[in-house]
Amino acid sequence: MYLNITDSAIANNKGSSSGLVNYLEKENRFYPNDQAEYWFNHNHQNIEPYEVCRKLDNNIAKLSKVDAKFFLINISPSQKEIRYLKEQYGELGAKEQLKAYTIKIMDEYARNFKRSGIESSKDLLWYAKLENHRHYSYKDKEVVQGLKKRGELKVGEQMHIQVIVSRKDISNRIKLSPMNTSKGKNIEHSKKLGQFDRVAFKQSGERVFDQHFGFDRKLNDTMAYANIHKNGTLAQREQLDTLMLGAESNINSKSLAGELANRVSDGHFHSIPEMINSIGQTVTNFLEILMQPVFDPGLNINPADEAAKRRKKKKKSQGISR
Repeated sequence: MYLNITDSAIANNKGSSSGLVNYLEKENRFYPNDQAEYWFNHNHQNIEPYEVCRKLDNNIAKLSKVDAKFFLINISPSQKEIRYLKEQYGELGAKEQLKAYTIKIMDEYARNFKRSGIESSKDLLWYAKLENHRHYSYKDKEVVQGLKKRGELKVGEQMHIQVIVSRKDISNRIKLSPMNTSKGKNIEHSKKLGQFDRVAFKQSGERVFDQHFGFDRKLNDTMAYANIHKNGTLAQREQLDTLMLGAESNINSKSLAGELANRVSDGHFHSIPEMINSIGQTVTNFLEILMQPVFDPGLNINPADEAAKRRKKKKKSQGISR
């Protein structure tokens, strides 16, 4: 799950929202009315674009000409996540479920400000729209390499959600900016804009999806895993390797490994022992927790036998390597 808050240069968010709303209506211009995707929020499902513009453009009390008036949030499930939703709910059901998930994500967005009076999506002024397709842009490597043309449809599952959220809360009194990265360190700044942790917000996308839909996410499919491999230090990659040792062998360890991977990605630990000490375990006990197989009486599997099989398999692989 990919969550992204678009900056002002792309969203052009210092003036009217009409340009962005009109742009996000692009798919509806090519579909019959009975196939059109309407705007929605936590209250309504069939909102017309003119109402979106009117409400957003009137919710800008005490904002100057150079202030951002709204922000664009992109909610993009992976192809694996979309296929899972369609398998569980069908084509139309998957769309409705993704819309319901969007409301939960906007709840996370609101709570991330840690601001009194901003507790859920109901405290925000926001509108979302589901899009079914994506097109190649000039920035895509396939276009740069000459393999695709700008404007061509991308193949595969491309369903995603675009959300426009007002800079001001639903009461038009409180300023909220997800571009404030103080995370509470700058107290005076946070009083005015609310603190916002964009990394935590992005990570919430996976957590909420997995909890809400019962999705079995592998550790190597997480944002933390990708971030560590792309930008992590040697120490962070070593910590991740330790988590990978047993995360797939015990369903109860997946949650622990996932939580620690997020903290590793954020740079909380300098070493493996420090990471393990954070949960009050020794290295040996920690690995036993991760590697301990799950015993299900219905499967008639003996944990001791499974452990012996792993040791035998390990010795065999070591013998082959020599």
